Amino acid sequence: MTILTIKIYGDPVLRKQAKEITKVDESIRKLAFNMLKTVREAGGIGLAANQVGEDKKLFVINRSFFSPGKDSPLIVINPVLVASHGEQTSEEGCLSIPGTFADVTRQLEVLVKGIDLDEKEIQIEGKGFLSRVLLHEIDHLNGLLFIDHLSSIRRRLLSKKLKKLSTK
Repeated sequence: MTILTIKIYGDPVLRKQAKEITKVDESIRKLAFNMLKTVREAGGIGLAANQVGEDKKLFVINRSFFSPGKDSPLIVINPVLVASHGEQTSEEGCLSIPGTFADVTRQLEVLVKGIDLDEKEIQIEGKGFLSRVLLHEIDHLNGLLFIDHLSSIRRRLLSKKLKKLSTK
């Protein structure tokens, strides 16, 4: 497995809407496993394909963050948010915006559908922190970043830091 390069804020690929995957083949499997290795090496929780420069609707979640000692990753292809409920505000960060954290309000509970590497339909019920991670990764696939959920005042406060990142 290969560690992939994580794209940093300012890279246009992070603002593109990812394309649906029509067939799960060996290249998709390889991408998913390389993404898992990458997110673990980076000490992250989730990683969307466009964060590594791939224009594909795919994300991975390192579930050991939720169940220490349990190493069963979550790989979701063509995710769709089906339902959501409630609201929570908590701090978020992103591997593509290193060193930047802010409180973001998101849904407390979600139901997400997609397919796995065997092209079988899967449903994920996320509550609390898992809900936040699922929504964060789906946002990436839609060309959105967590900073897009911030007020204009909060974004302005981060603008110097973001400008520095985008010129690296």
